[in-house]
Amino acid sequence: MSTIDYAKARELMVEQQIRPWDVFDPRVLAVLAEVPREDFVPAAHRTLAYADIALPLGHGEAMMKPVVEGRTLQALELSPGDDVLEIGTGSGFLAACMGRLAREVVSLERHADLADAARARLAAHGAGNVNVITADAFSWDASSLGSGRRFAAICVTGAVSAIPPRFIEWLQPDGRMFIVRGRSPAMEAVLLRNQSGSNQTSAPRIESPRLESLFETDLPYLAGAAPAPTFEL
Repeated sequence: MSTIDYAKARELMVEQQIRPWDVFDPRVLAVLAEVPREDFVPAAHRTLAYADIALPLGHGEAMMKPVVEGRTLQALELSPGDDVLEIGTGSGFLAACMGRLAREVVSLERHADLADAARARLAAHGAGNVNVITADAFSWDASSLGSGRRFAAICVTGAVSAIPPRFIEWLQPDGRMFIVRGRSPAMEAVLLRNQSGSNQTSAPRIESPRLESLFETDLPYLAGAAPAPTFEL
């Protein structure tokens, strides 16, 4: 039985999948070349860790394709001082990557077994700045982390039919959010930039968020975020 050279597979993933999909940020490429994706993949699919496919995690959730993960990380433009909120921990892989790019990551996962598994994987890789919370994003209260808690970046790993206003409320002024919206199978990944802000001489200004279309994809919906069913005669 042949043994997979995961380090080589990781290198090939970056050079043959990630770069050709217009991911050029050197920090993102370095993280994807360093974090062992095979350690975050369910054991049954470990040999497929670097394949260009989404991998099932259970409960209808899936680990995004490597190319989508690369584009997600690049779009968020994370800085070392950023606090990040991830909605949908899944395997914990993206949280591990973001933990290397940002100051702190708070990650929400509604399924306790997935949250526990992700915590164990993150702990094994020394991701001490990633906090996985077992919670549903549609009932979670950000103030549980402290009054007025907001984030520089939000990463939503499941699709929504429409962007929930409560997610936008968790963004800092000028914060940004990666999210996938629309109806399967033709969904749109977008970067939302919060344009609300204030200065010392005037009341807070509130402007409509600015949306930047990134690419087309198809992800499982977040629980509670799927479109209402339509019936055709």
